[in-house]
Amino acid sequence: MPYPTDHERDRPWVMRTYAGHSSAAASNELYRRNLAKGQTGLSVAFDLPTQTGYDPDHVLARGEVGKVGVPVSHIGDMRQLFDGIPLAEANTSMTINAPAMWLLALYVSVAREQAEAQGRDVDEVLAKLTGTTQNDIIKEYLSRGTYIFPPGPSLRLITDMIAWTVHHVPKWNPINICSYHLQEAGATPTQEVAYALCTAIAVLDAVRDSGQVDQADMEKVVARISFFVNAGVRFVEEMCKMRAFTQLWDELTRERYGVENPKARRLRYGVQVNSLGLTEAQPENNVQRIVLEMLAVSLSRGSRARAIQLPAWNEALGLPRPWDQQWALRMQQVLAFETDLLEYEDIFDGSHVVRAKVEEIVSGAREEIARVQDLGGAVAAVESGYMKSQLVSSLAEYRRGMENGERVLVGVNKFETTEPSPLQAEGAKAIETIDPAVEKAAVASVEKWREERDNAAVAEALAALKAKASTSDNLFEATVDCARAGVTTGEWSGALREVFGEYRAPTGVSAASAAGQGDPELERVRELVRRTETELGERLRILVGKPGLDGHSNGAEQVAVRARDVGFEVVYQGIRLTPDQIVAAAVQEGVHVVGLSVLSGSHLEVVPLVVDGLRAAGAGDIPVIVGGIIPPDDAALLTERGIARVFTPKDYELTDIMAGIVELVRERHGLGGG
Repeated sequence: MPYPTDHERDRPWVMRTYAGHSSAAASNELYRRNLAKGQTGLSVAFDLPTQTGYDPDHVLARGEVGKVGVPVSHIGDMRQLFDGIPLAEANTSMTINAPAMWLLALYVSVAREQAEAQGRDVDEVLAKLTGTTQNDIIKEYLSRGTYIFPPGPSLRLITDMIAWTVHHVPKWNPINICSYHLQEAGATPTQEVAYALCTAIAVLDAVRDSGQVDQADMEKVVARISFFVNAGVRFVEEMCKMRAFTQLWDELTRERYGVENPKARRLRYGVQVNSLGLTEAQPENNVQRIVLEMLAVSLSRGSRARAIQLPAWNEALGLPRPWDQQWALRMQQVLAFETDLLEYEDIFDGSHVVRAKVEEIVSGAREEIARVQDLGGAVAAVESGYMKSQLVSSLAEYRRGMENGERVLVGVNKFETTEPSPLQAEGAKAIETIDPAVEKAAVASVEKWREERDNAAVAEALAALKAKASTSDNLFEATVDCARAGVTTGEWSGALREVFGEYRAPTGVSAASAAGQGDPELERVRELVRRTETELGERLRILVGKPGLDGHSNGAEQVAVRARDVGFEVVYQGIRLTPDQIVAAAVQEGVHVVGLSVLSGSHLEVVPLVVDGLRAAGAGDIPVIVGGIIPPDDAALLTERGIARVFTPKDYELTDIMAGIVELVRERHGLGGG
């Protein structure tokens, strides 16, 4: 996005809508409609199997196909996804991390095919490709959970991508360092800035030290590094955060990497405002939250976002409809084209209040960056669990403030009286739902693809990929060869799993700070736990499980921390578990209750499998509870299937939830009310 001079009207940012679901064909239709409505960039949401490197027919993909994004299993899907959309003219953001190299290889291969079909020079077309692959694996270990490989090989894949794109796709942003999910995981503004910049240091150091990029080209590398940030509703503080971010990035790239060109040192960032800050209760209030959060990243010209995508008002309820996404796009267009926002120089320059807040964030971030570097850098701070435990503790503190009323959420913990909402009058029709037939169609499609392709060419490409992976050679061209041969997403990831292995990141739960003493409700539940243990003659044990591929573990971690605080012995093994693994752990540990967390929409498929598995294992007396984004109609279906309790985002009082769980255990053991 070109930057104007200080005396020109600022150009509008790239306007995106994060979108994709069901299939490549359905998503292509949605993208075309959005572009026709004035959207200026595409933001591709991939489903969880694609994000974690599985094909639709893998056991872990059950219930997840097409739910939170579009499934892309091979080059045929990528062709269909962008059918009729000239990639040389598009600006495409792809939210993909562990398999980012694979998805970019598919994208580049389709762009090459488009060029060949039009008789255009392939290199010339590739040089025009603009867009971003998110590709920030550090934050996946900390907050979002769609990682595959250990940190070392993951950083190598990122390094190889950056080196290849600098030389072949020079306008592409090969990484989008993503502080967005750090804030969702509990990061304070200071932590968000510090940990994102620590990730940038790890990536840039790896590129510099790889020998794949000349020192003279480091300016080009730095100029293509982008960031993806979160904007919460405390919009003055968030605006100051971005000014601090801009200052520190300029300082870091000049001093550590010797970049002299000030344009190359600009902080280039896109934003989505805080989706997890949207509320299920009185969801119409989310409209003003979204607008205020958008102001945080657009008011200050000197640190204005160059791309914005807004969630829809009803994302706390389920998947938004096209109309809901259109409303979010129109919010951006009104701000950019009806107001005078873009006509002025930075309106905060000279403000002593803003300057003081920025300096506070800058100072705190410098200290935290130094602390992480002293630990050995971002990768070491992930492996030791330091950064994760800091985030879990910060989020626990945030939740305590929400529960005791110090942090107000309108319509949730204050001003709860409400009229019926006409926006929700349609009930289940107020959100988009995915037909279960989508998964069957995707499974049949990938099976047909495997039957019709040249399997000898596929085997040869995969063998070459594994051979390269065992060396220090750049893996991108070998990945492109796999894409063009017809390799699937699961096969590419599976080949690298064989060489690199897999990884399970620290959960941060054991090191998180405990709730303080003196809370009367907390003490009441602790006493109830102690009395129940005395009557049962054993410790109370709860298993907190994340079935399926949903990696958003913040809620599960907070439940685990609070369960520990009230006296439960907690079994929490992290994310991406099959129902069979959860059942086996519950039986082996002899737990009294199983709590499942699902945010991806796969609850109707994966949760009943746990109940059925417990019954088959002779442990059907263990109650199963579930929490997540679960519409009322689905909650009723889960109850019919034997789920003991269903919690949704409106159930924010964790201590009350703990009390209900203890009462449930007492009821199942015939101990009477507490």
